[in-house]
Amino acid sequence: MPTEKDSEHRELRQLALARWDNDGAATSASEGMIARTSKVPPLSNAEVVQLQVRVIALENLVLALLAESSEPQRELVRDMATYISPRPGFTRHPLTIQAAAQMLHLAERARHFSGLKGRRA
Repeated sequence: MPTEKDSEHRELRQLALARWDNDGAATSASEGMIARTSKVPPLSNAEVVQLQVRVIALENLVLALLAESSEPQRELVRDMATYISPRPGFTRHPLTIQAAAQMLHLAERARHFSGLKGRRA
């Protein structure tokens, strides 16, 4: 039987998903505006490498945080991955598909690491 806390979590999840929709629309509109008003120079090789390092660090940080999270929180990550996956009838964009797969992979890796919490030396 659903508890008050379950319904509160469901409402928060719906709010987050609604914000995601709105932020995505705002971002694409603002990106279009930036593209029209200024030219962004291409990144140098050093900048690309620095971005790669930061993405690796962020991925591992997220993994550590998810490993310490509860199963319902990891389930939320899986729900969000399903949410961003292309729905029937919509264009399947490779980057979106890869992002959703990466989110699912992180949630599974976190579940594995969460079982190792008590075994640290």
